[in-house]
Formats: sequence, structure tokens, C-alpha cells
Amino acid sequence: MSRERDDSAGPTERGTGAGGGGGVSGTSGASGAAERRTAARAIAAAGGSGVTGAGSGSGGTASGAGTASGSVTAHLSHRVPDLGALELLLAVARHGSLGAAAREVGITQPAASSRIRSMERQLGVALVDRSPRGSRLTDAGALVTDWARRIVESAEAFDAGVQALRGRRDSRLRVVASMTIAEYLLPGWLIALRAERPDTAVSLQAGNSAVVAERLLAGEADLGFVEGLAVPDGLDGTVVAHDRLAVVVAPSHPWARRRKPIDPAELAGTPLVLREHGSGTRQVLDAALAGHGGLARPLLELASTTAVKAAAVSGAGPAVLSELAIAEELSSRRLVAVPVAGAHLRRDLRAVWPTGHRPTGPARDLLSLTRA
Repeated sequence: MSRERDDSAGPTERGTGAGGGGGVSGTSGASGAAERRTAARAIAAAGGSGVTGAGSGSGGTASGAGTASGSVTAHLSHRVPDLGALELLLAVARHGSLGAAAREVGITQPAASSRIRSMERQLGVALVDRSPRGSRLTDAGALVTDWARRIVESAEAFDAGVQALRGRRDSRLRVVASMTIAEYLLPGWLIALRAERPDTAVSLQAGNSAVVAERLLAGEADLGFVEGLAVPDGLDGTVVAHDRLAVVVAPSHPWARRRKPIDPAELAGTPLVLREHGSGTRQVLDAALAGHGGLARPLLELASTTAVKAAAVSGAGPAVLSELAIAEELSSRRLVAVPVAGAHLRRDLRAVWPTGHRPTGPARDLLSLTRA
């Protein structure tokens, strides 16, 4: 089943804390490396009890001896500090000062002190020695700093990779739309998108509503627009505009001079110049006249709005077209609208996309512009 959906947004979060901190110095050189190796051996000898988190009860290695790997993965986030805390610890190591580290990461010194204490409780080890003479990294703190550096560097590489993927996605936009929307609405929307995203290359394919669905489901387009009665199977969508079909004839046609509206039965029994099966225009007209015997055999069946309009202007016969497509011809009297009574010829115009894949990047921006 298809369905129509809307946007949603999520909250942001900010943490605060209280505490104090002074200058921090860490071990360095050969003696510092030896102390870190000693701390590592001590942690390993203790069965990792110092790194499994406060309140863990019993010790165990960081990988959880005798525990299934799936369990380790499930609980890793509870034992490993978040990236913000690790970045703060690295800043402390660089500056040798909790206050300077706090300024670098953009928080207050009390908040930084509170975050360090929280990380110590989480890891179950002291990271900073505090005394009236100042503060310095403990042996365990220096070792955790080395580990934190590798984690943060990996996270930075991950972020750079994701940004590259996002940039590649945002460099192009593939749109597929049914004829009326492609010819009469999308040009204005795409000009507005160009102003917002000048570096995005946009390609537009036009086809009937069935073709739009096929290309979206095949992954050949990022966003589609259709004119039919409902959202095609396999797609989600939202209404972006409304339209009405009109019966039009050349000024020389007898219907151009009639004063009484055409009823649905007469319209259904008259050979018309029509769009092909699968087009949104044809779907709406078929549905409107289904209870009146259905459409007569078409006079002409053409694959584009422009072709149908040209045939009508030439006097080939009555045609059914979107009001969006005939405004200029009606104004110049090259076509005359014929009133119709008792037939529902209004329709919704929709943006569509594959079910469960809400538009992102340029496609999301274009969708927003259609509602502006």
C-alpha cells in the first residue's frame, strides 16, 4: 500500500556541569612511556576491572572473557566515553590546562571538570590527579589519552568519508515528472532551486505517470511528480498542487458556439483527442466517465500534452487537457473551453518517491520549494 507522509524534526542536546580544574601536566619521554606500559600491564593483570565502568561488580577484560561477542557489541556504548569527552581529554593533554582545554572545545571550565569526573566514573579509573599545587594526568590517564587519540582520528576519517558521500549526492539531482508538471510547473521550481543550490546539476526526464513510477522504483531518479488519481504502488507521496481538466475545441468547432454544458454521457460517447493510457490525464478522465459508458474509441491518442494541444488547435477534434497547459491558447482564442456538467475533472498533483526513502539533499529542497 502507498501512503502520503510529512516532515519531522529531532531535538538537540547540550550538557552542563559544575566543578573546577587547574593546570594539568602529563608524563613524557621514556619514563612516561614506561609508566604507561606499567599501567597497561596493571590493568590487564587486574582482569580489566578498572575499565568496565563504575558499579560493574566483577572484573573482566575489555572484550568480556567468556562473553559472546554480540553481548560485547550491545553494551560497548555504555563502557566507552562519547567523542566529546575524548576530545576534551585530548585537549587537556595538548594544553596541560583544564581551563585552556575547556576554551578550545567551547565549554566552561566547571563543565569541563564535571565531564572529566563523569568519564572517570564511567571508566572506573582516575584520569587526573588534583592537588593544591595543580593537576596532572595519571598514568592511566596518559594511557587512555593514547587510546582516545586513535578513536578520535578514526572518527574524523569517518566524518570526512561521510561528507564526501554527501557531497557526491548533493552534486546532482535526477527528477522525473509527468508531462504537464514537467512543462508548466517544474521550470519555475528548478529556477528557484538553482538560486539555492547553484552547484547542483539537475536532469529532468518527462513521461507519463506510469513511467515516473517505473524510473523511481528502478533507482533512476531521486524525485518524481505525477498527475494521477493516487500515489502509485511502491511509492510514498504528498500533494504539491491542484489542477483541473478542461474540454477544449478550435473556434471553428460546433461546440465552440454552444451555450448548454456538455453532460458526461455525451462527452463519453464523442471521439476525443486524448493522451495515452498510463498518463495522469487519461486516468482522471477514465474515472470521471466510467459510470457513463466509458470513453469512446479515441479520435487520436498522442503521447504528449503539446501534441494533443496542437491537434486541437488545428481543428482535429475536441481534446481534454490540463488548465495549466491551455492558458495561453484560451487567452489568444486559438482554443475555446467547453463547459462540462456532472463530471469530476479535478485532480491532485503529487511529488512521489520510493516507499520508506524520504527525499534528502537537493531532492528535499526541491520538495520544499513546491510548497512555498
